[in-house]
Amino acid sequence: MLLSKDQILAADDIKTQRVQIPEWGGEVMVRGLTGSQRDQWEAGLTVRRGKTMVPDMRDFRARLVVLCVVDETGQLVFGPGDTDALSGKSGAALDKLYDVAAKLSGISEQDVEDLTKDFGKTDGEGSSST
Repeated sequence: MLLSKDQILAADDIKTQRVQIPEWGGEVMVRGLTGSQRDQWEAGLTVRRGKTMVPDMRDFRARLVVLCVVDETGQLVFGPGDTDALSGKSGAALDKLYDVAAKLSGISEQDVEDLTKDFGKTDGEGSSST
């Protein structure tokens, strides 16, 4: 059966999962990214330096967690300004949350590698012109 536009748009397709974080003494609710949020997160994995785009893996786990941790009503717990503080928390706790957030958002390790490989090469790299 082919889905109609209305059926697709009405589908409840953003899943959540409770994650026990012993390091913090309780549970955290993680929600998968929307398409727009995933694009935002992926765009943050690179930064322009001059004419070249280079990987920016700084705090990439915390940046995903900021976009995926929600409260009981589905509202984001963290805002963009919380990334630095969150990245200072337990790496083990962030890894657990990142893994669940990535799974719920359809992000694989290969996706991250693909997004950040081949950066740092400039146009004409290997050229002998000076």
